[in-house]
Amino acid sequence: MGRVWKYGDDINTDVIIPARYLFTTDPAELAAHCMEDLDPSFAGKVRPGDVIVAGRNFGCGSSREHAPVAIRAAGVACVIAVSFARIFYRNAINVGLPILECPEAVAALQDGDEVEVDVAAGTIRRVATGETFQAAPFPPFMQEILRCGGLVEYARRKLAAAAAAPEGADPQRSP
Repeated sequence: MGRVWKYGDDINTDVIIPARYLFTTDPAELAAHCMEDLDPSFAGKVRPGDVIVAGRNFGCGSSREHAPVAIRAAGVACVIAVSFARIFYRNAINVGLPILECPEAVAALQDGDEVEVDVAAGTIRRVATGETFQAAPFPPFMQEILRCGGLVEYARRKLAAAAAAPEGADPQRSP
């Protein structure tokens, strides 16, 4: 369960993590400046499990993995938006940041609401009212990437499983 941090449309990667902090790839340093140019209080007040809710085209702008890394490192459990910029969408999955598209949830949820999100099922529940919203869940292979914490760890586990598998075993099976 987490609190909603609600923002509008076209939240770009420059406000998610300002370019002046791109000298580092340290997730903790990026988290300390997450959303700084849009909401200076965010990094100091966000708690593990909180959820960002936004409008259309979340993550537009510069193509940088730093943006989803900063959000994830800040403790955000999920980003729910009407839509995501294509490169942000791919970067989020690659770094293990769960994201869901659900216009109905975005329209209904308010800043400060508490929500429970089941990313695997694609369900979003507003705790105070019990109202539930349904996003399209990810296919199983993408859920596995998210469970692994991103594409790098997913690949490590696949390679380790293949190396440990007895001869003749299917190395494409889940680790």
